[in-house]
Amino acid sequence: MATLTTIGNVASAMGQVVEKLSKNLEDPVPAASELEEKNALVLAIVPIGWELALVSAPSSNESATTASKLEVKWGENSMIEAERRLLANALLDFSNQRFVLLSESCIPLFNFSTIYTYLMNSTKTFVEAYDLPGDVGRGRYSPKMRPQVKLSQWRKGSQWFQIDRALAIGIVSDRQYFPVFKKYCNPEYYSDEHYLPTLVSIKYWKRNSNRTLTWVDWSRGGPHLSRYIRPHVTFDFLDKLRYGSSCEYNGQRTNVCHLFARKFTPHALDRLLRFAPKIMQFN
Repeated sequence: MATLTTIGNVASAMGQVVEKLSKNLEDPVPAASELEEKNALVLAIVPIGWELALVSAPSSNESATTASKLEVKWGENSMIEAERRLLANALLDFSNQRFVLLSESCIPLFNFSTIYTYLMNSTKTFVEAYDLPGDVGRGRYSPKMRPQVKLSQWRKGSQWFQIDRALAIGIVSDRQYFPVFKKYCNPEYYSDEHYLPTLVSIKYWKRNSNRTLTWVDWSRGGPHLSRYIRPHVTFDFLDKLRYGSSCEYNGQRTNVCHLFARKFTPHALDRLLRFAPKIMQFN
């Protein structure tokens, strides 16, 4: 069941994730598929802080939990349904203005005030979308999706979005494109990598940056991105994630292109906690 919990600031929001992860520091490193299927969360920015929405948070209302339970499988349309439910719940609070999709293996690269200012002052939304020839791009398109979705409109991108309220409403209220994806996108098409990029490119492209604010590394190839454990976490590596790119922000070039990064295992947590106050200025 999707529920909401108001969080005062980024430290306490991430603290809940940190607390959950730290209980498992001695556990074996989980498989990539297991990490990928962990509960996702939405951080909705409000004037006083974050609001946290969990996909499968416990509920004191047993009947409500049963009625709202959604089985989510990696790469399938159920992931899109879960994201839409998260947004729908977060939208119930009219003070929520920005919405960020994260997983338990994501970390913030900057402190709350920096992330807050970056998102709230942005004139664009952040949904990665690009046209990719080949089997894992256009090759996943089904001609049966015409006329609602044409091959020229088909896009691929990261599922880790950072959007505003207007786009969140557009995603939740979509009754034109999501049914097409549900009908014609089989599990092997990884529809969660295509639905939002395609929808945004068709209807909301003027206000979208076509990039994500969540750093990932796909250089090793395959269906799963690189994972980072304790030895990988160094000052130089974190500095590279924070300032090692170049992009456009509100019409100007900047080297602050990513506010979050993944995929970090629980075994990296102790170093992250040690470096965070100095590098990321967490209090």
